[in-house]
Amino acid sequence: MNRLLPDVFRNPAIRVSMIAIFLFGFAGATTSPYQSVVGIRELGLSNGLYSALIFAAAAVNVVVSILLGNLADRLGEYRLMMLVAASFGIFGYGAIYFVPTQTSFVACSLVLLPIYGSLNSLLFANVRAATAGMPKSEVNTVNSGVRAMISLSWVLVPGMTGALLSASTSMLPAYLFACLSCIFCFALISAFLPRQKGTDKAATHHLSHLAALAEVASPRIFTPLIAVALITSTLHVNGAILPLIVTGAVHGTVGDVGILVGIVAFLEIIFIIVWARLLRQMGQVAALVTGTVIYAAYLLLLGIASEPWHAYALTVISGIGAAALISIPITYLQDLIAERPGLGSALISVNIFLSAGVSALVFAIGSSITTYSGTSIIGALFGLGGIGLLIYCSTERRAV
Repeated sequence: MNRLLPDVFRNPAIRVSMIAIFLFGFAGATTSPYQSVVGIRELGLSNGLYSALIFAAAAVNVVVSILLGNLADRLGEYRLMMLVAASFGIFGYGAIYFVPTQTSFVACSLVLLPIYGSLNSLLFANVRAATAGMPKSEVNTVNSGVRAMISLSWVLVPGMTGALLSASTSMLPAYLFACLSCIFCFALISAFLPRQKGTDKAATHHLSHLAALAEVASPRIFTPLIAVALITSTLHVNGAILPLIVTGAVHGTVGDVGILVGIVAFLEIIFIIVWARLLRQMGQVAALVTGTVIYAAYLLLLGIASEPWHAYALTVISGIGAAALISIPITYLQDLIAERPGLGSALISVNIFLSAGVSALVFAIGSSITTYSGTSIIGALFGLGGIGLLIYCSTERRAV
């Protein structure tokens, strides 16, 4: 039993945080697949307005994550900020369901839900604080386990939601499910998460919110952030082009897309655990480089795939590489500002925003000069470029 459940997961703060992040993932997995359907088809938003809304919401989430993370560091604990963030999710998802208008959708998507989204980095910050003083191998194991809970929610929830709403004429009930998930998350944190002091106030009390933003933008932090963003952009590129390649060059169906995504999500959970064990023998940078090479190889092969079985055969390579790219960067980014768990964990949100921007650039370049299959190859090249920058940053940090 101890082999199945390492001792680090018996820590109450870590256990509660893992369940809370599953509930956080539950809310996203319930609504994200249907967000555009609700916003555009059911509520009548234009494509242009919806695109601008999604971009603006992502930018708001980045700024809020940095500010709340820094505030939590200054307070010395994360529980209060997590409760605040969870409450925004309750009201945000609830308002869209109970008051389904364009105004409520825009207001909630632009303000309430991005603030709720900061709960992700706050939970990782809380876990980081709980693992303070632990060996690096155990910290990696914990972060991998916590990240696996998000993958688990994406394996279980979309299919369940689709089945429950298969006979419904509206996808709005998905927002009710998300609201209930936020209520459970709030109750869980309020009742069971231990209060703890997470940071050395002497090291953080002087850092203003403006100074926190400036530190994130400093070359010491931002350069490795760009490296990781180039690497993790490959995940976003795959998310955009996989359905197009499967239903195009590969001659598959929409049903194949769903099956492929489900298989990879399941494999991610398994290989996240495998990578956590490998990190005990190899360094973070070496593991991240290895995972990136594997995922780049997957994108290159996807670019030349021409039969449905090709796509299915590639799921194993995709699962191995994706597991590395969604789990290893968490600890790497936190280590960039190791003395401030809240601000360091906010870099996770910054990376998501930057990598999405890079993937949009890749898609724009690829779709204008080549096919979707060619875009997959270009995405792989961007990821390999990230490896070069990551190695450069690692060399510079060792030289300092």
